[in-house]
Amino acid sequence: MRKIIAGFFISLDGVVESPADWHLPYFNDEMGAAVSALMTTDSDSLLMGRTNYEQWAAYWPTSEDPFAEHINAIPKYVVSTTLEKAEWQNSTLIRGDLAEEMAKLKAQPGKGICMSGSTTLARSLLKQGLIDELRLLVHPIVVGSGARLFEGFDQLPLKLVSSETFETGVLSLIYQPAEK
Repeated sequence: MRKIIAGFFISLDGVVESPADWHLPYFNDEMGAAVSALMTTDSDSLLMGRTNYEQWAAYWPTSEDPFAEHINAIPKYVVSTTLEKAEWQNSTLIRGDLAEEMAKLKAQPGKGICMSGSTTLARSLLKQGLIDELRLLVHPIVVGSGARLFEGFDQLPLKLVSSETFETGVLSLIYQPAEK
């Protein structure tokens, strides 16, 4: 069975919003390898919410970035109750019961299903126990304001399965749901 793997750039104070405003000074080859592993080695499709989909669909189809060919070619699953259609190449709109739809995706053959961003969707999936692996690149900076990944949670028991410290001070942490 496939896994849903969510990855986030996150500050010490839990902010995940607008990482382009604060994470770039910490980006190096180690972080590039971690992102590449999430997006290519360990997964073969992308799961996203409406906002992330709209931003990426506006950028990647015409991008000359070397990663554009990959991101445009892979299957993309867009969870939205408001989006009417998903026209970006290889995109499928997902509606209905979230747990039921994620079970269908996970039952399909293939590698992991990657999420990069889509904070609102990630929160919903975490609250329902539908994310199998959470990959956090914790940056050594306090951002102060912005959306936080764990807003609205009472408790979310997780088990650390891997940790690595990058030269820049970024911690690469991989969590899975803790046994109940």
